[in-house]
Amino acid sequence: MKLNRYAKLCLLFFASAIVLSSCHSKKVVLKGEPGEIVQPQANIADKYSQLMAVDKSDIKNGRLYSFIEQWMGTPYKFGGLDKDGVDCSGFALLLEQQVYGINIPRITSQQVNVIKRKYEEDLKEGDLVFFDFDGKPFSHVGVYLQNGYVVHASSTKGVMIVRLHSPSMYKYFSRAGSIIETPIVSSQAD
Repeated sequence: MKLNRYAKLCLLFFASAIVLSSCHSKKVVLKGEPGEIVQPQANIADKYSQLMAVDKSDIKNGRLYSFIEQWMGTPYKFGGLDKDGVDCSGFALLLEQQVYGINIPRITSQQVNVIKRKYEEDLKEGDLVFFDFDGKPFSHVGVYLQNGYVVHASSTKGVMIVRLHSPSMYKYFSRAGSIIETPIVSSQAD
């Protein structure tokens, strides 16, 4: 009889744990189309406003922050382009395509060639930020968010958000700018 009661208590405990954990995990969905600004989910706006020390009303691009939420913590993998692992240029490529509807080259050293350089204080959400790690020019890329924060795929910690002026990043900062969008030219004759 005690085993039966114990089994019931265990079952009740596990059922409660499942119910409680499901209450906290809302599925993050990319709403709208690439390039469209949509309202963020309230829990996402709360999380990223606190993380970046901005007002909740400053989190305007729900598609961007939902994309980041989906990828946050994804491990680094050189050449990777999926949730099993992604590298910095692959993450920037996917973010620009899926959030802004912009195609950029796959490789960091080519991505730097499609930006219009900007001063740091002029950076806007979605701009690319480049770093020279290991003495190699433009060997790392991230995407500027706001209030001095950048999202990137760290080779040690995976996809994460950092302050541009953090000691581990800023000493390697080399260039930043907005992506120069090239119009798609139709191949059909008029």
